[in-house]
Amino acid sequence: MTGVTPILETPRLMLREFVRGDAEALATILCDSETMRFYPAAFTAAGVAEWIDRNRKRYAIDRHGLWAMVLKSSGELIGDCGLIRQKIDGVEETEIGYHVRRDLWKQGYATEAAAACRDHGFARLSVNHLISLIRPENLPSRRVAEKIGMEFWKPVLWHELPHCVYVVRRHSLA
Repeated sequence: MTGVTPILETPRLMLREFVRGDAEALATILCDSETMRFYPAAFTAAGVAEWIDRNRKRYAIDRHGLWAMVLKSSGELIGDCGLIRQKIDGVEETEIGYHVRRDLWKQGYATEAAAACRDHGFARLSVNHLISLIRPENLPSRRVAEKIGMEFWKPVLWHELPHCVYVVRRHSLA
């Protein structure tokens, strides 16, 4: 998409703000029942539009959110990754979240994007740690968290579902 300023770049990816025109490409991810099997349900088209709008509000309020993950080689939107505020056990936390289109799993895109978001978070935010909320049975997502230096911190019940909270601390990367 021309005219969209990158927030972050990695060797293979560009992360940028979502625009409403991303809904169709994002739907291939969020509406896919296999990709979203650790969520209560896959999204509807209306849910995808709400996802984009919710992140656009985050950009305005927090100056970050989930960003569109775009292949630099083709300009194709293949997922999302970014930093979002979450309330866990009554405490405001900053989460690294990520989703990648199913046909591109196991190619390191989530790890590459999440590591860039981790570095960006520590460089730009006054936080001592970042978290990821991951369903216990979501082993691929747990592996991504571990590859970027996160460790299991604690179990929580979040949105009435069991989750593992993974954490990476600023000092652990020094």
